[in-house]
Order: sequence, then structure tokens, then C-alpha cells
Amino acid sequence: MSSIARKNLVKKLAPKSLAILHANDVYPTNADGTLPFIQNSDLFYLTGIDQEETILILAPDAPDKKLRELLFLRETNEHIAIWEGERLSKEEASRISGIPMENIHWLDQFDRHYHALIRQADHVYLNTNEHARAVVEVETRDTRFIRRCQREYPLHRYERLAPLLQSLRIIKSVAEIAVIKQAIAVTESAFRRVLNFVKPGVMENEVEAEIIHEFIRSGAQGHAFSPIIASGKNACVLHYVQNNRRCEADTLLLLDFGARFGGYNADLTRTIPVSGRFTKRQREVYNAVLTVHRAARKLLKPGVLLREYQEQVGLAMQEELIKLKLLDRAAVKKQDKDKPLYKKYFMHGTSHHLGLDVHDVGDPMQRVAPGMVFTIEPGIYIREEGLGIRLENDVLITKTGNADLMPTIPIDPDEIESLMQTTKVRR
Repeated sequence: MSSIARKNLVKKLAPKSLAILHANDVYPTNADGTLPFIQNSDLFYLTGIDQEETILILAPDAPDKKLRELLFLRETNEHIAIWEGERLSKEEASRISGIPMENIHWLDQFDRHYHALIRQADHVYLNTNEHARAVVEVETRDTRFIRRCQREYPLHRYERLAPLLQSLRIIKSVAEIAVIKQAIAVTESAFRRVLNFVKPGVMENEVEAEIIHEFIRSGAQGHAFSPIIASGKNACVLHYVQNNRRCEADTLLLLDFGARFGGYNADLTRTIPVSGRFTKRQREVYNAVLTVHRAARKLLKPGVLLREYQEQVGLAMQEELIKLKLLDRAAVKKQDKDKPLYKKYFMHGTSHHLGLDVHDVGDPMQRVAPGMVFTIEPGIYIREEGLGIRLENDVLITKTGNADLMPTIPIDPDEIESLMQTTKVRR
């Protein structure tokens, strides 16, 4: 998978180019603590290597074929082996990445190759995080290296690598889709476990524990993102992550979570009745969200712009909110088109790209195309009633529309009620 990705990237590079990508840092906490390591998605996409201090160099026009792709790794020493565990060997890295073992070196060889290759290059491609919603306040290894290059070789022509990688990553290969489906399968197992566990009196964090139990047991890498386990009025907080309240009878529980598997992510949202059955009002609102969800599926297809798609989904939501008597049709006719009234109850977007990152790379001005993977996640949040419902599935864009990647995960309210009536068993 990563070998093909590198070949596709090389095709986009200008003649006599050099591309250099770095792993993410291991970020510190306090004292001598560190956060769990999360690999740079672009480096993982091109190598499959999930290890700190890794560097990839691509020099496709280098005269020596052994220098056209180089991988540099942190070498294991006795201290690392004892305290942290052995790092990848050259043989293991070659098997994972598809890079010949003779092209894999320890980090102490990087400077020698870097200085030799950059002098031969007319274009030097360096990587940055250019995600539209990124807020980058912490300096990365890539950022530090950019400054180093510009200081040591100020007359070189530097190019942006991010747009090229974005254009590749946005379209998923068959192999990538297969891994996403594995992440979804684990997520489904966790959701079904939760349906068999939730009842009045359980804590939100107990529900979260059931989810991570299933993830670990299934061989997932953990949560794709901080899970939202929001009962009652907490469901009206879009990014609620405290997960520390008791689930009360006759309220709803909004679950927004996903497994990370093989570096790829799933993203699921379901809203279930804590007591096992929806009240009349809960079912009315649930069915309204489900109606918009199904309408969005019909709208999300090749050729559409996400902005136009969002506007159409908003119109579908507007109609449902009028039926629920949350909006007045006369007031809607007089509304400011730039400030639609439905946003009081549905204030977020309907879809985002999904892949190596949960909010994966994508250009909002690029039309939807086959091979893209999106979420579809409309919701209604009625703060005055303490009622929030969101429903989310992941879909693959096809030539004619989209394919649901979560077809067997229960979403119909009758099916959810039926499954929740089974005996509650703590496994």
C-alpha cells in the first residue's frame, strides 16, 4: 500500500526533486512524562512506519538508484531495549514499507545523505500541516527542519508537499477501504456490546469502558478520537468529553466514537434510549434526524460541492424542524438566508472526510469524487428540552452515489429497542 503511494507521489514531483518527511515528535507532559506517540499521517501513508524519529527521503532522479528512496530509523541500543523495548530492525522496516533493506539507514547517516542529495536538487518539497481546520501552536519536527533547510540552503527553491499528498490521500485505494472496514467492524462490535449493557444508573464512563474493552480485545489501536458518551442534556454539547455523569431513566444516550485500526479510523454516532424504549417525543425527533440522514445519503454523490450539499441538507433539516414545531414556517420565509433559523438546532456540518485522520485531508472547493470516504452525521439539539440526537454513518463515494460502510450497524429505532430488550450482561 505504501509502495504504491510513494510511486503516485513521485509522479507529481517536478524534475530533479527532493522530498523529505519527518515523523511526529513524542510530546512531553510534566516532569519526565510523555503523551502516547501518534505518527505523522503523511509519513505513515508513504511508509507504513509507526515509529518516532523516522525520516523519509525521496529523490526519484538521483543517478544512484539506491538513493532514490531512503528511510532513516532510530537505532536500538541496550538502554532503549531495556527501558522502552526494541525499535524496528532494518529487515522489519523493509517488510513494512517495501523499501529495499539496502536503502534503510540509522539516523546517524541522515546528514550525509541529506547534504549530498539537496545539492543535486532543483526543487525541495517539505511538509506542513495545511488542514483547513488546523490550529498549530506546537512546533513540529517538520517545522524545525524547514527552518534548518532555509538556513543552510537559502537559495534553493522550496515547494509545498501538502497539496500533493492531499490530492492522493483524499481518494482511498481498495486496500485502504479494506482497513477502514476493519475499523468499522470493531466499532460495530463495541456498539452492540453497549446496547447489551446500557440501563438506568450506569455511568457514562462505564459505557466508555465497555467500548475500549471491545477495542482492545479486537486488536484495535484504541479510540480514533476522544469518545463522546453524552447522556441527557450533555448530548447538546457537541464536543462533550467529560463522560462522568449517571445515565438517568427515560433519557437518551448519545454515543460518538470509533476504533482506530491499522492506522485508519471509523466514526460512528448513535443515540439510544437509556431505559430501552424511546418516549413519544424522543422518537419524533429521532425519526426527523433519520429522515435527514437518509436525504443526505441521496444528495452526497460525485460532482457535488460540499457547500452546496450542506445547503441542501439544511433545507431538509428545516422542513423536519417545522414539522416538529421547533420552527415557524412564516418566520422561515422571512429569515436572513445567510443566517438560517435551522442552525439554532443543527449548527454543525453534515459530512467530513475520513481516513488516516478522523477529519481527514480534503479541499472544500473540490467536488466530491469516487473513492472519497465521508461521514454523514445530521443532528438535532434542543437545549430547552435537554434533548440531543445525532446519527452518523461512514460512506464510500461510488461512480453513481455512495455505499454505506456501516450497513449492519443498527440505526432503525425499532431494531435498537429490540436489541436493548435482551438480557443485560456485563462481560
